[in-house]
Amino acid sequence: MSGFLGWVASSGVVQGVIIGLVFAYLTTILILNAVAKAETTVVNGWSAMRRAGRPGTGVLVRAASQKALPVVNVFEEAAYWTTTRDDAGARLNGEHAYRLHFPQAQLPPNDAFWSLTATDTGGYMVGGTTGRSSVGSHSGLVTNADGSVDILLQPHQPSSEATNWLTTPPGRFKLMLRAYLPGTAIVDGDYQVPPVMEVRS
Repeated sequence: MSGFLGWVASSGVVQGVIIGLVFAYLTTILILNAVAKAETTVVNGWSAMRRAGRPGTGVLVRAASQKALPVVNVFEEAAYWTTTRDDAGARLNGEHAYRLHFPQAQLPPNDAFWSLTATDTGGYMVGGTTGRSSVGSHSGLVTNADGSVDILLQPHQPSSEATNWLTTPPGRFKLMLRAYLPGTAIVDGDYQVPPVMEVRS
């Protein structure tokens, strides 16, 4: 038996299997990334996979959806958008301040609640001096005089109303907006999340 194992080890069979498995893994990742990209809709810099979690989409779409958003609900139950870029296409970075401006009556329509979360690029939530890692429909956001709502995204507390402030992590980060039991405008694809704008002093 030991002679057979020695022959296998010296024959290159083990190395061939390992190399084959590595190529198979990398090929799978490339295929799933391509499928996810084809399934992703991008509007104002926000990405959404509207068919994520939906049965009957095929094994590749389901696998790509799980890779991008593990344990995700169907879009009709929970709508998810993510972004890593501002309105100019620059990557979001904690060294800058940003503003997310929702015009009057344009907060994400829903029959449950919505939330906006800032995470690092690995998807880990961060909490700042506010003690919260997200803001949303239960945060008591302050409305502007014209009925619009501005959410400030920056690492340090702003001098203005802090209720509308979401702490951002240092370095590059991403945002996730979620609407649970999304309204008809979201489900039909008519609703658009506004772009993230850098606040320049």
